Amino acid sequence: MELEVKNSKKNELEFVLKGERHTLPNLLRSEMLEDDAVSFVAYKLLHPFDRDSVFIVKTDGKTAKKAVSDALQRIDKQAEEFRKAFKAELK
Repeated sequence: MELEVKNSKKNELEFVLKGERHTLPNLLRSEMLEDDAVSFVAYKLLHPFDRDSVFIVKTDGKTAKKAVSDALQRIDKQAEEFRKAFKAELK
C-alpha cells in the first residue's frame, strides 16, 4: 500500500491511500469517529473510477497523526481478537 501525504499540520492531516477505494478508508473513518479528539474525518474518491482515496482528518486535543495511529492500533487489536476467536472456533 502506498501513502502520499498532501497536507500535514498539527491538528489536520490529508493523505492519499493509493489503491484503496472503500474497504480500509471506511474502516479507518468509522474507528476514528469513536475518538472524542477527532472533530472531522472523511474520505473521498475524486472520480467513480478512481482507485485512490483522499483521507482528511481534523482534531482537537491531540495531533491528527496521533489520532490516526491510535485508530490503527485499535483496529489491529480488534483484528487480533477476531483472529484468535476464529482459530478457536475452527479447532
